[in-house]
Amino acid sequence: MITKKVQIKDTVKVHYTGKLEDQTVFDSSEGSEPLEFTIGSGQVIPGFENGIIGMKVGDKRKITIAADNAYGARRDELVVEVPKGNFPDNVTPAIGQQLRIRQANDDLINVTVTAINEDSVTLDANHQLAGKTLIFETELIEIA
Repeated sequence: MITKKVQIKDTVKVHYTGKLEDQTVFDSSEGSEPLEFTIGSGQVIPGFENGIIGMKVGDKRKITIAADNAYGARRDELVVEVPKGNFPDNVTPAIGQQLRIRQANDDLINVTVTAINEDSVTLDANHQLAGKTLIFETELIEIA
């Protein structure tokens, strides 16, 4: 009997634990349903998708993904200082707070408050995992 291996266009279910290089866990499917996605569809970061290709049901694999195959490098131009007066009266910025702001072209983007001083607030639009190497411990549960 030939055992099927994951290839492009397969829909798969994967259990995973994502860690940083210092072993800090940033995400996990433990205790919940496995992650389901289609290989080649762009639903997950490229390095994760590529790491699943070739696995068989029941296989476990550790996948190390450099920043350029994950969320990209940190970009300094995505960090901006905004006058406190630009915030609506009902918003009190706090460090670590996640906000959605509307850009001049009407697009909404996610930002994180990274610093607050007397007159301004620093906002970072980089993904929180940008610039980081990611390590995933994976187990292939199903190939649909």
